[in-house]
Amino acid sequence: MQNPIEVFAIRSRRITRFAAGVVLGAGLFCASGSPSFLGAQTAPASINFDQVTMVFRLDASGTTYVMGVNEHGALQTLYWGKRLAAHDRFAAAKSEPNYALDVSETITLQEYTGWGGALYVEPDLKISYPDGNRDLVLKYVSNTFDGDTLHIVMKDIDRDVFVTLEYKIDEGTGILRRSSTIENRTRAPLVVEQAMSGTWNLPRATDYRLRYLSGRWAGEDNINELPLQPGKTVLESRRGTSGPQKNPWFAIDHKGATEESGDVWFGALGWSSSWQLSVEQDSAQQVRVTGGFNSFDFGYRLKPGERLVTPPFYGGYSAKGMGEASRLMHRFQVDALLPHLGDSTGPKLRPVLYNSWEATEFRVEEPGQMALAEKAASIGVERFVMDDGWFGQRKDDHAGLGDWYVNKQKFPNGLKPLIDKVHSLNMSFGLWVEPEMVNPDSDLYRRHPDWVLNFPGRPRSEGRNQLVLNLARPDVRAYVFGFLDKLLSENDIAFFKWDYNRHWTEPGWDAAGPENEKKVYVEFIRNYYSVMEELRKKHPQVEIESCSSGGGRVDMGVMQYTDEVWTSDNTDAFDRLTIQNGFSYAYAPAVMMAWVTDSPTWVNYRNLSLEYRFLSSMQGSLGIGANLNKWTPEDFSKAKAMVAQYKKIRETVQRGSLYRILKPENGSEQSLTESVSRDGKQAAVFAFLHSSRELYPFPRIYLQGLDDNAMYSLTAFAGKLAPDTPSSASGSYWMHHGFDTELRGDFQAAGFTLERTTP
Repeated sequence: MQNPIEVFAIRSRRITRFAAGVVLGAGLFCASGSPSFLGAQTAPASINFDQVTMVFRLDASGTTYVMGVNEHGALQTLYWGKRLAAHDRFAAAKSEPNYALDVSETITLQEYTGWGGALYVEPDLKISYPDGNRDLVLKYVSNTFDGDTLHIVMKDIDRDVFVTLEYKIDEGTGILRRSSTIENRTRAPLVVEQAMSGTWNLPRATDYRLRYLSGRWAGEDNINELPLQPGKTVLESRRGTSGPQKNPWFAIDHKGATEESGDVWFGALGWSSSWQLSVEQDSAQQVRVTGGFNSFDFGYRLKPGERLVTPPFYGGYSAKGMGEASRLMHRFQVDALLPHLGDSTGPKLRPVLYNSWEATEFRVEEPGQMALAEKAASIGVERFVMDDGWFGQRKDDHAGLGDWYVNKQKFPNGLKPLIDKVHSLNMSFGLWVEPEMVNPDSDLYRRHPDWVLNFPGRPRSEGRNQLVLNLARPDVRAYVFGFLDKLLSENDIAFFKWDYNRHWTEPGWDAAGPENEKKVYVEFIRNYYSVMEELRKKHPQVEIESCSSGGGRVDMGVMQYTDEVWTSDNTDAFDRLTIQNGFSYAYAPAVMMAWVTDSPTWVNYRNLSLEYRFLSSMQGSLGIGANLNKWTPEDFSKAKAMVAQYKKIRETVQRGSLYRILKPENGSEQSLTESVSRDGKQAAVFAFLHSSRELYPFPRIYLQGLDDNAMYSLTAFAGKLAPDTPSSASGSYWMHHGFDTELRGDFQAAGFTLERTTP
C-alpha cells in the first residue's frame, strides 16, 4: 500500500520550490534572516527544512519553532520553546493514534485545519460550497523560502481550495508573524464562514495559566488570570473594532512562572475589526490558541480566482517570565512594527505634546488657542494639538461630524495663522479628526444618508449622537482620503489625533448585495489601513495617533500605520498606574500616550500633586492636557523642570527595557517601574505609594537589568533618598543590596535616574 502522503503528492502534482537559501546536505535546506534594527547582538535567524523527514525548523533569538508534514499530509507542530542546539534534529512528524472517541485528526496538534473529516476542535477554516458540501481537509502541497519568511501551500484533498501559510520570524526577538491566504481555484463561488490566521500549539501540561486584558471606557487594560481547564475560553470583539472590553493579546505560562522566571508563550492578533481568540484545552490536555476574524456574523464570498488574506497573528516565547515576554514584545513593536519614517535607527521618539481639549473643549477659537500655545511653549512642549470643535458647525457633540471644513467664525483666515504662531514658538502642529463618523445633523449626512452602516427600513442606533460611515464603500473611502489629503496639502500639519468614538451597530451594507454584505467587517478595516498608508506615502511628515474613546482601538494591526495610541480617557494619575501596568504587558511604552491633566479630575475627584501627575505620565509618551489658563507661576516652574527631566530620560523610557518591579495589582499600595536604556548607560526609576500604614516604610528598591560590575551614580529628581544612600555604587549593589526612598503619606511619588560611570 502506498504512503498516503505519496498518494496525495501524485494527485496534487506536488512541487517543492526553494529560494534565497542553500542546501546544507542530507536534504537539509537553510534560509537565513537579515539583521534587525538597532544593531541587536543576537544569533542569526534561520529557517531549515529537512527534505528527508519533511521537518521545518525556525530559529531566532532565544526561540526554536519546529513543525513537520506527517504521514497523512497534515502540517503538525513538533516544538515551540527555548532555542535548541543547532545540531539537534527531529524525526518525521507522526500523528497521534486514535483513542476511543478522540480520533487522530482531533488530538494531533496541527498548524492549520479545515473543518472536515473527523475534526472536533476549533478549525482554522470553514467553507460552504454551492452544492451544500462543507467538508474541507487540507494537506501539504509545497513550500518556498524568501529570506526570513517561509510559505507553505496546502490544498483540499479533492477541490481546488488552496491555503498559503506564511511564517516570518524576527531575528531580534524570535517572535513569529503568521497569516494565511485562502484562494478559490474552483469554478464556482464559495463562502468562507470562518477564517483564522493560524493555531499556536503548546506542549502538553496540566498547570497552564492564561492571562488576558479586559476593561471598559475609562477602565482599560485590566490584567486577568485564570487556570486553563478542559474546554474552551473565547476572547473576542463583535463591535467592528478591537475594543477595550477585551484586547486581542494573550499570554500562557506554567510551572510556577513569575515576573522574571519561567516559560511564557504569548501572542497578539494584528487586526482592528471584530476578532476572535479561542484558547482550547482538549481531552489529551493539549492547549491550542486559534485566532483570526470573528466568525460571528461572518461570511466572505470568494468568486473563482479571488483570495482572502487573514490578519497577522504574532507569537513569541520567553524562558524568563512575563517580564521578559513583555520586553520582547516591546522591542519587536519598536524595531519591526511601528512606522520608521525612513529612519533605520527606529521610529521617532515621541515629542512632548500639549492638547487643548480640557482647556477649551468645543470652544476653540484663534486667540484662545494662540494664548494656550504660548503657555505650552514656555514649559518646553514640542507639539501643540488642537482638539475637537474647529470644523463645520461643531459647537458640541450633536452636529458637524462629516463636514471637514474650517469654521470661519472661529478661524476667519483658516488654520494658517494659528499654525504659523505654533511654528514661531518652535512647536509642530497637530489636529483632532474623527474621519469614520458622521452626525445626523451635518451637511454630509443630509446629502448621503446611505453612506452609514445600516439595514434599510430598520432603526439607526446612535452613539454619542453619531453614526458610523461605511468605510468599506469605495465612495466613502474616497471622501475620507480626500478631505484628509486636502487638510495636509493646504496646511503644515504634522500630526493627526485620529479618533473613533463609537462601536458598530446595524452593520448593513445593502449596496454590496446580500451575498457580499458580510464582507463589511474585512473591507472596512482594509480601507481604514489603506487610507493611512496612502496618506503617509503622500505626506511622509505626518504622524498619527490611534484614539477610540480612549484605548478602544489598540492592537498590532493599527500599530503598523500609527505612531502612538491614546491609552485611556481616564487621566487620573493614580488610576493610570493600573491602566498603564496592564497596557505594558502587551504594548510598548513608546506608543503609550499619557497626559498630565488638572487635579481633581472628572473621574474620581481625587487631589494629586502636579509632581505625582508628571511622574505617572513620564512612564510613557508624555503629554500635557491641563488647562494652562488656571496654572500658577509655581505650576509652570515645576512643569518646566519635569519636562526638561523627561527629555533627558525619554529615549530610555520609550525604547529601553521595562521592569515591573512592584505591580499595582490586587490592591497593592505600591508601584515601581524601572526602564534601562538599550546601551545600558542609563536607568529611570518611578516609585509610587498609595498610602502609608502603621509606620511601615516603602519597600526597599532592588533594581534589575544593570551590569553587575559597572558603576552607576544615583540621583533623585523627585522625592528623597534615604540619608545613608551612596551617590555611586556597582550594579550589583543596586540590584542586590538595594536602596530606600523616603515615601510617606498619601499619594506620594519619587523619580530617580542612574547613570553608568564606568564601561
